[in-house]
Amino acid sequence: MASIFITGSADGLGQMLADLLIKQGHKVVLHARNAERAREALKKTPGAEAVLTGDLSNIAETKVLAEKANKSGLFDAVIHNAGVYQTSARQIFAVNTLAPYILTCLIKKPKRLIYLSSGMHLRGRPKLEYFKDRVDRISYSDSKLHVMMLTLAVARKWPDVYSNAVDPGWVPTNMGGKNAPDDLQKGYETQSWLAVGDDEKAKASGRYFFHQKERPYNPTADDLTLQEEFLMLLQEVTGVSFPG
Repeated sequence: MASIFITGSADGLGQMLADLLIKQGHKVVLHARNAERAREALKKTPGAEAVLTGDLSNIAETKVLAEKANKSGLFDAVIHNAGVYQTSARQIFAVNTLAPYILTCLIKKPKRLIYLSSGMHLRGRPKLEYFKDRVDRISYSDSKLHVMMLTLAVARKWPDVYSNAVDPGWVPTNMGGKNAPDDLQKGYETQSWLAVGDDEKAKASGRYFFHQKERPYNPTADDLTLQEEFLMLLQEVTGVSFPG
């Protein structure tokens, strides 16, 4: 039995993923934006161990969420599922870029880290020059490239951790819309496989997966100089340094 923390698990892919892992016999801690959503999350996923609250668009609340997660114990896997799409650039940057960085740095190091990227990251650009005062120029695609950069930086710096990114596909959730064409179940099964799977393919690191198959990613994410500048800027913006 594994212990797993899933951000953004009050509904959508995160909630379905949590339900699958619970049915498999694992201990799952949920995350919701606020107390009302937390109550809804527990109703939808009654087998969950607990639900932690914190607004990921707020740096201070995200730091407190990490403290709450650490008080829950040491997780075998942390799945950074939370993300926003059709909202302001500032919120996209906060939730999709800053929050997974903060939580990665502050939550006790798990054995496995899974980050939700997107096929849209392929047309993203780093735009590091906008991190401090022009975040209005950062798009969803850019933020998902940031997720890929973080995934690879973690894999490089923490060789004892399996760190991978997942494209869940364009699936019919509240974010994707009811007419989205991809397979909803396969949209969350890959995260489960990477979090608890025992086969060698699931024990990779620094990879990008779609439906349990490795796919090529934006090569910009491999640039070590960019990765280091990315981490340095995130430290300046958030006040949180990358461990080690």
